[in-house]
Amino acid sequence: MTHGPSDALRDLALRHLSPDIAERWLGLLRPGLRLGVAADSDRPVGHLGGLPKLPTDEEWPVWEGHGPLSLIASIDCTALPAGALDIELPSDGTLYFFYFDGQLDEGEALVLPEDRESRPGARVLYVPAGAETSRRDTPGDLKPYPPVPLTAGVEMTAAEPWHPRMRDAFAPQAPLGQRYDHPVCADEFIEALWDFGEAVGHQVGGHAHSVQNPVEIEIAEAVFEGEVTWEDPRLSDEAGSWVLLAQFDSEDAADMMWGDSGALYWLIRPRDLVERRFDRAMFTWQCS
Repeated sequence: MTHGPSDALRDLALRHLSPDIAERWLGLLRPGLRLGVAADSDRPVGHLGGLPKLPTDEEWPVWEGHGPLSLIASIDCTALPAGALDIELPSDGTLYFFYFDGQLDEGEALVLPEDRESRPGARVLYVPAGAETSRRDTPGDLKPYPPVPLTAGVEMTAAEPWHPRMRDAFAPQAPLGQRYDHPVCADEFIEALWDFGEAVGHQVGGHAHSVQNPVEIEIAEAVFEGEVTWEDPRLSDEAGSWVLLAQFDSEDAADMMWGDSGALYWLIRPRDLVERRFDRAMFTWQCS
């Protein structure tokens, strides 16, 4: 929902919440790596767009029946600040994020988490350090996005008060994904949070900055294939078992626009992250 330096978020919380509630809320913040367009003097930690270096035995990702995926971003894990996050990213190698962006079919086929058949339209590839790789050109008529170097800074991130983990801390009996009667849901506090850090932005780890309802709920619904209602506690438990791997906002510098100024999200279960099972990551996207 928002992001910023820990001291600034502490000041904000203490202005709007009682000291005990503020401390509980601050205890639920999570560190994230906010990514921005790098200046010439910055050390890049990755890129939007560009071309990948893939293992010699790795085919360019394709959604069968639709076509090749576009490279959205690459993250150089070696360049990330060590120990900055509370998720276990690889300490070296490169993460590549691919997505079927609609440029080959004018946006006819959509990649949606609830549509199992569409899930091959978004993938995460991990290339370990030392792997034999080669630079790949985009296949066929697919046009690559211009490469935009990214820099990273650690900031604390806050989830929406109706996020499953936040709700469990302050109002465990409240309906999933809805506001409830508590100071963390008061209009004054919510508006202050939005004013403080309303930009979705690009990010690795931390709480996702969802455009609409928490993206974790969307993923949980997809896991249960729509057969579990929002009142079922299993949906909340499942939503709480996913963490943000990365999100990428619309970006003028890279000629990227996701729907109506939306964002792309990849989430993963912590145990799959530890085991480097990036093939089990789930994708969703939201726009206003």
